[in-house]
Amino acid sequence: MKNLILIRHAKSSWDAPLIDKDRPLSRRGINDAHLVSANVEEFLPDSYIVWSSTAQRAKNTAYIFAETLSIPQESIVFKDSLYTFDAKKLEAEIKTCDDQFDNLIVFGHNDAITTFVNTFGSQDVENVPTSGFVYLSFNVDSWQDIQQGKTEKLLFPRDFKKYDSPLTGKPIY
Repeated sequence: MKNLILIRHAKSSWDAPLIDKDRPLSRRGINDAHLVSANVEEFLPDSYIVWSSTAQRAKNTAYIFAETLSIPQESIVFKDSLYTFDAKKLEAEIKTCDDQFDNLIVFGHNDAITTFVNTFGSQDVENVPTSGFVYLSFNVDSWQDIQQGKTEKLLFPRDFKKYDSPLTGKPIY
């Protein structure tokens, strides 16, 4: 059995004139990453490896989850190949995971994540939002063999926000 957790990077900021890969998290992104990471521990397997895109927003999201979940930051593997918006490239990278690891957590980007989830999961998702957490399981012994899997859990920031008023729809953190 192989288990894959995909986490879309938190909301990034467009305030500074930076190249895409260097964009930091916005205040909302930081808050949402803390909110989701504080609510996923019960869904994590006992052991896992963690990979992240090298984009600043994905790295910062991975660091927030690591801090909240007591994952040593030095154990996160940063991969340029995960800086992709293409589901086929994401799939190819996931299939390179060493079979000695049954559980993989990946911090990455859309459209790759949403397309991957809809291709390999058992539940259609219109869009995996920023800071979205998706847990997929595959009844195979090798990452190379992953095909149709089962969507075990979807957790999105909106699942944990309390709204101050139906009129404004603005979240209270």
